[in-house]
Amino acid sequence: MSGFEVSVEGLSKVYEVGGGVRLVALDNVSLFAGSGEALALMGPSGSGKSTLLHLIGAMDEASAGSIRVGEVEVTGLSRSKQPAYRRTVGFVFQRFHLLPALTVLDNVIAPVLPYRTPFDKKEEATKLLEAVGLYEKASTMPARLSGGQQQRVAIARALINDPGLLLADEPTGNLDTATGKEIMDLILRLRTERGMTVIVATHDPAVAARCDRIVSLRDGRVVSDDAAAGRRPGAGREDLEPGKDRKED
Repeated sequence: MSGFEVSVEGLSKVYEVGGGVRLVALDNVSLFAGSGEALALMGPSGSGKSTLLHLIGAMDEASAGSIRVGEVEVTGLSRSKQPAYRRTVGFVFQRFHLLPALTVLDNVIAPVLPYRTPFDKKEEATKLLEAVGLYEKASTMPARLSGGQQQRVAIARALINDPGLLLADEPTGNLDTATGKEIMDLILRLRTERGMTVIVATHDPAVAARCDRIVSLRDGRVVSDDAAAGRRPGAGREDLEPGKDRKED
């Protein structure tokens, strides 16, 4: 599968928490990621990075605006169609979320276990473990792995459906610097090999610098976008001022 283009236009997310209090997580965000591009979302905790990834991945619903991923208008999907869309997107999180009672191999297979697939599940999972350097750990339980190894398993699991888009939320956040660099090396190598689009949320400038572009968020708004020439006009406008409402990530 080739990488998906991602187009976000005027996206906002507001949480009504009661008592007239509104938490503005995203405020009129627009950005564009080209097919096969590695895009970093950078900003401090509370800037809206995670919220943006959750909306792109259809794990939450926007208050306003639109998201288009490939040929899919994500913000227009009914709840019944969201699971099928999510199977075309890979997710990697700061906390690895491996199932402790399953072996490494079975953790990689887990996302496709309930579904019919055009490939042999065990064979594909084994190939992915080989791709992330953990072929010999297939029968190992997650608790016996290092943090870096667990994240490699999580990356293999995210690729089991050959996604056109990989969303990584602070993928190096629980790792030491050297291991974090190895994980980014792996993500970017797999991006090149598979042609997928990658969006990485991070607060670490060293991680962001590894990507093709850096979109910086503050208080739920885009404050800079160092995109290469040819990006969509208006994406990442630098004239936006930080919002005044309280925000959450």
